[in-house]
Amino acid sequence: MTHAPDIPRMPLDRDPARPFDPSPMLYRMREAGPLALVMPNSPEPAWLVTRYDDQRALLSDPRMSSDQRLHGFPVAVEGIKQSQGGGTTRTIFGMDNPRHDILRRMFAKDFIVRKINQLRPRIQQHVDDLIDAMLAGPKPANFVTSFAFALPTLVISDIFGVPYGDQKMFREVTEKIVDPSLTKQEIAAGVGELAKYVGGLLDAKLREPQDDMVSRLAAYVEAGEMTREEAIGGGMVLIPAGHETTANMIAISTILLLENPGQLDEIRPGDNPELTANAVEELLRYTHIPHYGRRRVALEDIAIAGRVIHQGDGVILAGNIADREPGIFEGDPDTFDIHRDARHHLAFGYGIHQCLGQPLARAELQIVLATLFRRIPTLQIAIPVDQISFHPNLFIYGVDDLPVTW
Repeated sequence: MTHAPDIPRMPLDRDPARPFDPSPMLYRMREAGPLALVMPNSPEPAWLVTRYDDQRALLSDPRMSSDQRLHGFPVAVEGIKQSQGGGTTRTIFGMDNPRHDILRRMFAKDFIVRKINQLRPRIQQHVDDLIDAMLAGPKPANFVTSFAFALPTLVISDIFGVPYGDQKMFREVTEKIVDPSLTKQEIAAGVGELAKYVGGLLDAKLREPQDDMVSRLAAYVEAGEMTREEAIGGGMVLIPAGHETTANMIAISTILLLENPGQLDEIRPGDNPELTANAVEELLRYTHIPHYGRRRVALEDIAIAGRVIHQGDGVILAGNIADREPGIFEGDPDTFDIHRDARHHLAFGYGIHQCLGQPLARAELQIVLATLFRRIPTLQIAIPVDQISFHPNLFIYGVDDLPVTW
């Protein structure tokens, strides 16, 4: 692949005046053509795919591999690849078929819609308890720590059977793993720390199984259907993913809705579940917080949009700009509209690696939207929005601090 000194380096800078929009350079790249060269956090350039239909085609193409160990894979964080070099902690995110689908079916049993619907009363209780605690505390409150991160951490702890006392550790370790500004050694150490914890939890559930996901993974290991390393790898992905993404979606969605009071007023009563569900899909499309792109490497030459991606080329699928493509979504895709049909967005990916926990994420977001603004009708951000510090250098776009009052 061609090297050039002017190849843009990921992540691409956003316009501070439009913090919810993709980088202006992404718009220019999409306008210029279906593929553009970028420099990821690895020695070789990669192809950035900008357009919606091309991304869906490639994400469902078996000639595209998710295996980070392969030469040419455009890693986002070198420390994670380094820690997985021996393959002992590989996750289903970094596996191809046929093993991927076999493991996914086992992991998916705790995230099917029926199971998540049974969990909704528990999620609702967590939401109400956290709102009660925030209302009883000082003002302004940091919405991120008191609510946005606390809720999905409690929920994923319920699902996995993780002690609530370990929640602080989850956030600290997750931050190490998803922060590309740290050194390879720091990130690798964070991955190792999480692997050790999940392994210990798995062993504890082998000795004393309960009605939780880790106990079910332990049973698969005991039956010989899954290796211990595969169970640990699954927990290492799903525990952080189960709270990091949803937490940032809650925070970003709160900012965006407070900045659009007319649309917020429509969902504030919490008595229109259909509109609330639709608003969640539009929030997912419009914000598209997994902004580092889905990453793959080509196993064979692949012709796409009149170009050829060669075997061994790294590929980054920029879903955030695809979800703003004119003609794919009704109306102006750069306008936030809770009435838009946005269900075909790419925020959860597409193909065999489409987000396993999307039913849970949707349930949490729907319950938050139907409850938070009804119970705290005067909720407002305590500082000007242009003073909010967004973190663009993490895998997941979001904020660390959000002072709110009421």
